[in-house]
Amino acid sequence: MASSPSSALDTNHKRVIIASSVGTMFEWYDFYLYGSLAANIGANFFSALNPASRMIMALLAFAAGFFVRPFGALVFGRLGDLVGRKYTFLITIIIMGTSTFLVGLIPGYATIGVAAPIILIALRCLQGLALGGEYGGAATYVAEHAPPGKRGLYTSFIQITATFGLFLSLLVILACRKAFGADFDAWGWRVPFLVSFFLLLISVYIRMQLNESPLFQQMKAEGKQSKSPLKESFLESKNLKIVILALLGATAGEAVVWYGGQFYSLFFLGQTLKIDPVTTNYLIAGALIIGTPFFVLFGALSDRIGRKPIVLAGCLIAALTYFPIFKGLTHYGNPAIEAASTSNPVVVTADPATCSFQFDPVGGKVFKNSCDIVKSALTKAGVPYTNEAAPAGTVASVKVGGTAIASFEGGPLDADAFKAQSAAFGKSLGDALKNAGYPAKADPAQVNWPMLLLLLTILVIYVTMVYGPIAAWLVELFPTRIRYTSMSLPYHIGNGWFGGFLPSISFALVAFKGDIYYGLWYTIIVALMTVVIGLLFLPETKDVDISK
Repeated sequence: MASSPSSALDTNHKRVIIASSVGTMFEWYDFYLYGSLAANIGANFFSALNPASRMIMALLAFAAGFFVRPFGALVFGRLGDLVGRKYTFLITIIIMGTSTFLVGLIPGYATIGVAAPIILIALRCLQGLALGGEYGGAATYVAEHAPPGKRGLYTSFIQITATFGLFLSLLVILACRKAFGADFDAWGWRVPFLVSFFLLLISVYIRMQLNESPLFQQMKAEGKQSKSPLKESFLESKNLKIVILALLGATAGEAVVWYGGQFYSLFFLGQTLKIDPVTTNYLIAGALIIGTPFFVLFGALSDRIGRKPIVLAGCLIAALTYFPIFKGLTHYGNPAIEAASTSNPVVVTADPATCSFQFDPVGGKVFKNSCDIVKSALTKAGVPYTNEAAPAGTVASVKVGGTAIASFEGGPLDADAFKAQSAAFGKSLGDALKNAGYPAKADPAQVNWPMLLLLLTILVIYVTMVYGPIAAWLVELFPTRIRYTSMSLPYHIGNGWFGGFLPSISFALVAFKGDIYYGLWYTIIVALMTVVIGLLFLPETKDVDISK
């Protein structure tokens, strides 16, 4: 069996790779659309909330799709091991593409009220279910077609098309911003989602032309299919152990380095450093163009030296260098923040017992105590601050350099009074920050493009190290009969939960602590956990026979 598919693959592998990868491109096209347009989505679907909670809820709605991905992995992974790889990820691409398209059609909160965020989250969950079956199918399909010694190279092309999806989304957003101008924030942001309909048509057409995986066909012909992939994958201790180790020792670290390097960096540039969206998108696009070939480089290298050393090295290097890199982004992107925080530090004085961790997964809580009002305003402005404890019952205040500004307790106030008090407090705080040198936006004349591009490219190269070989590593860890099911779950828990919740967790950590770099600790701790567990407990797999 092994020689026959190998010879056929020499002429057909390009079609196999392209057809399998379009879904991954779709996945990241939508991912970056939602991440890049989180502010627009928050303004349209969560407009009833205060600005800080609005951004957190927009990011949580984004994360909702990732929360359900492991459940999609169970549903579609089982289907893929029972029915076949081809038909399963044909179904997933249709569900995924339709959900992305419909996001562009949902009326906003101002039109249909609370139904708007409910529909948005429902579509994100539906898409997440489909995504749960997409990647595992694509990776399994390509790996099972690949000749021996080239699985790392072949599956690395799936990771490249993921970057193509990110790059395509940036191009579409930039084109729409330029075409629609001021109307982009009103309705033009919907167009990139509607464009996904054409990607869906292309994806479905290409996948309809595919044949089933040769290893699956052989297994089916020999009657060796698993009768219960879920039971065999997760209730048999030997395989369950590998599933857990693959999650903690491979995909969790890969996910946080991926999301930290390519998504949180975008959020950090735009929301914290206040660099304009067009400049931010150009910088990320440039880093992606430069870094993309490294997916293939590290995928091919993993065929020579192994998957494990490359993935774990990427996690370790990222963990050791994230703080200096992100501090470098501040230094070269908005040095005025750096200078102002040194010369005129901001200190929040409040009773610690009254300060909330502003992470509200259901969006029903309004943060109206004096401490939260101060921290919400500072976080929205991208201003770093330190905390100073005050006696119980003290109304919170903020000191900007030598200027002290008292906050207020919003709980006893009605909506109109709270709005008026918030406006007055915001003006006083804004004036104090301006006088202390804190910029409302990054000064384009002070943005060092070459250095920002260099730092972002380094982050992208870390991504290519952890992501390039990961598909081959996961495929090789599990037998053919339960491969789709077994590899999909750790991948999607890692990327759906550890990675998908990274933006909202990091944002809430920064709001709680006041340190604009504090959110990086989440990425660093998870990455180091993966290095230790992967090094001690996961095997190298590059030479295994995956036909069994």
